[in-house]
Order: sequence, then C-alpha cells, then structure tokens
Amino acid sequence: MSNANQHTHDEPELGKTLLDDLRRGGLGQSVRTDYRALKEFYLNEERKRRLESMNWFKRFFFMGWWLLKSLFLRLTPARRLLVLLGSLFIVMSRNASYGAGEVQVNTNIGVFGGLLILFVLMLELKDKLTATHELETGRSIQVAMMPPASPEVAGWDIWLFTRPANEVGGDMVDYLQVDDNTSSVALADVAGKGLGAALLMVKLQSTLRALAPETDDLAKLGAMLNRIFHRDTLRNSFASLVHVVFQPRGSRVRVLNAGHLPPLLIHGESITEIPKNGPALGIVPDAKYPPTECPMREGDVLLVYSDGITEAKNDRGAFFETPQLYELLRSNRMCSARELGEGILSAVDAFARGQRPHDDISLVVLKRVPDADCQA
Repeated sequence: MSNANQHTHDEPELGKTLLDDLRRGGLGQSVRTDYRALKEFYLNEERKRRLESMNWFKRFFFMGWWLLKSLFLRLTPARRLLVLLGSLFIVMSRNASYGAGEVQVNTNIGVFGGLLILFVLMLELKDKLTATHELETGRSIQVAMMPPASPEVAGWDIWLFTRPANEVGGDMVDYLQVDDNTSSVALADVAGKGLGAALLMVKLQSTLRALAPETDDLAKLGAMLNRIFHRDTLRNSFASLVHVVFQPRGSRVRVLNAGHLPPLLIHGESITEIPKNGPALGIVPDAKYPPTECPMREGDVLLVYSDGITEAKNDRGAFFETPQLYELLRSNRMCSARELGEGILSAVDAFARGQRPHDDISLVVLKRVPDADCQA
C-alpha cells in the first residue's frame, strides 16, 4: 500500500503540468521546429524538391498525404490494420443502438475508431519511451567516460566540450595522461548519428586509450588505429580524428590529424590551419599519417572543433561559416580557454535561433599560458 501511495504522490498533477506548459511559452516556435523535423524525417530529397515547385495550396495536400503515407508504412502490420480499421470507423461514423427490452445503448461507431487510433498511439509512445530510456542509459555511459572539462596541466589552459545532436552522439573528446611527462587531448567524429555512431565512438575511444601509452610515434599510432578501425567496423564506416600530444610547461604540440577539419592555431591576429596528415580512419587499410609539429608561444591557442560548429544552420538555412568563426577567435583570443569555448557556443546558439542542431558540436581549446595562469 505504501509503495502505491508513493507512486501516486510522485506522479505529476495533470492540471499543474498543463498550466506549466502554457506559462512556459514558445509554443509556436516549438511547433514549427517539430514540423520541420517531421518533414526532414519522413520526406526524401525527391519529394522535398517537388514540394518546392508547388504553390501553397497544392503543397498543403501533397505534404499531408506524403506524411500520412510515410507514417502508415512505418507501422508494424498489426498496427497498420488497426489504424486502417479505426479510420474506416471514423469515416463511416454513424449512430448505432444496442440492447433488448427496455435497455437501449446509443453510441457512435466513430468513437470506437478514435479509440483504436488512440490505442496505436499509446503503443507507439510506449516504444518511444522505451527507446528513450535505453538511449539515456547509453548517454550516461558516454558521460561517465568523459574526462574533466578542464584538465590541469602545468603551462596549459584546457577546455573540453561535446554536445550531441540527439540523445547519444558520435563525437568524442578526450584527455589522456600518457605518462608522467606527456599529456594528450583528442577529438573524433564518427560518421553518422545516433546509437550506431555512439557505439563506434566508444570503441575508438577505448582503442586510443589502450594504444596511446604504448607508443610515442604518432605515425605508428595513426596506422594502428586505422588498421583496427578498418578491420573491426562495418563497411562504409569511418571516423575522423585529431590527437594532440604535449608536455607540461612545453612550448610545442605534435598533431595527428586523420581526415578531420584542420585545427586552428591562433597567434595574435594570425590564424593558421594545421593540415590533415592522412584520410579518415577506416577508409584505406594501409594509410600513412606523418604528424605535424607546431611551436606554441605564451598566449597562443589551438582550437580543434567538429563540423557541428561551421554547419550549424539558422531558420533561413544559412550556415555559421568559417569566416564568422575566425572573427570570433580574433576578438576573443585573450580570453581563457573556457571563456573562448563558451563564447563560440553562445555565438553558434544565437545564430541558430532555436533550430535543432543537425550534428554533434564538440570543441577542444588548448592555450599556452604561464604556470601561474593555468585555469582550474
């Protein structure tokens, strides 16, 4: 009895929940965002192009039909039949009487149709909540494997960040103390999104953590990672990776870039791209990865980022492009690593205007500082 009472007490009140929803505001923006996500999920590129050529009246009917058809075909066979039966009941809605003698029951068969469709909706919601719970578990594992956001290394100010576009992500940021005199940071982007990319990300992170302490040769490390990723992953799966190695109080970094966006080295007003050393992991089994060595003076910043930054889109379909990122870096180069990273995220979020992200967003900010200026 006490458990039942506790469960009832913990369940939110329906009226209060609805009032909170109304007070929260942003309903229109939320509906528009959900509608765009619905089109993105259910419509292929051909149908999107056809809709663009239609007038609004024609587009309204074609859009509704294509969305309903796509939804209907994605249901299980039993649920499709229930939705079909419920729809027929609603369309053929009429009053019906049942009973004998003095007892008569009047009803409308359209009500049964609505109940059948509601039943299918409840089943679909149950599936979604179950999947969401499993993804939340996966996300908690990813978070547990995350390093601290600001690892402490003498002479360096470091900030690490990743934010998945969905419940789980395919981006990886990591920090590793390779030995007493060597540390490293890494950022990887596994092709794809969702659970599949997240599983490959965990494999890549585990492999990197196992191999990095075994060799100081970044070219050899890159070759080993590539062979393993090519051997053990699905066809057409690949991952880009930037692995940066440095020493406490050091004045240089060594960079392994396997097919990722070029990291940016900020020195005063100058911004230099550090080129790729080879293709993404998993594409070519015998690829070579000669590393790049870069000097870093006090105040210099190395930024490694995922394409979720420069491919963030606003409600007009425009991208947050590289020139905007460069201008932001120049104007905030004197900030701490955390302040610089958070400034980039704030600018991207403001640009997106509440649009759902299309890709994971990840950042590694590595700044050379005097020992006394290292940030916690």
